Amino acid sequence: MSQVKKNRLSKSLLGIALSLSVFGSASLLLPTPSAQAATASASKADQIVNTALSYQGKVKYSFGTKDPQHLIFDCSSFTQFVFSKNGISIPWGSSAQTRVGSPVKDKAHLQKGDLVMFSVNTPGKINHVGIYLGNGKFVGNSPSRGVAIYDMNSGYWKNRYITGRHL
Repeated sequence: MSQVKKNRLSKSLLGIALSLSVFGSASLLLPTPSAQAATASASKADQIVNTALSYQGKVKYSFGTKDPQHLIFDCSSFTQFVFSKNGISIPWGSSAQTRVGSPVKDKAHLQKGDLVMFSVNTPGKINHVGIYLGNGKFVGNSPSRGVAIYDMNSGYWKNRYITGRHL
């Protein structure tokens, strides 16, 4: 092989090696698919929580009601409304909402934006739902305060938590 061909081949190989090196280095700067998914998930959870919180003081509670035009909801039609505002379709009814997403094993594994289910009036029967905010707090719609932030680790809600669902 002539010296000219060897020089051209060496330059070509060097160019390919540099290209691969730059490509490999650049890929280190890009988030991994799992990091991107986690960021998208966290972002969606923030959107869901922010949507729910934006309705504080604007929503009236009425059992068995789903009236988005007048912002009158029960607990599960409120969660359904909030999730639909964020492109996620869930059924109406707190017990029906226990069948969406994946179960959360215990309170310690709840994540922001998860549905949290409670038993009120009938021990062990799920009949109330809210949206987990983090740090033991959730936002929900109730007859006493409407859409508000509640503490699930003290007071009325302390012993009423049944399960959570991650969507």
